[in-house]
Amino acid sequence: MPAFPVIAGAVLGAGVQFYVNAVRKLPLTRAPYLHVLWAGAGASFGAWLVDFEERTEKELAEMLSKRAEANKNIR
Repeated sequence: MPAFPVIAGAVLGAGVQFYVNAVRKLPLTRAPYLHVLWAGAGASFGAWLVDFEERTEKELAEMLSKRAEANKNIR
């Protein structure tokens, strides 16, 4: 599994918490456990997205091969 989507998700997750604190005009590192929580959520989403894309690609290839098999006698 590529590391970039996981790292990017973690950075974006932590960035969301920094942004929330900035909008609320709070210290950026207030409640640091939330930064860890959102970074973990972002990393999990990045990993899930990679798996989802791979699974979807396999399913599409399977569906296209079934369609080609079903339509080979039509021509």
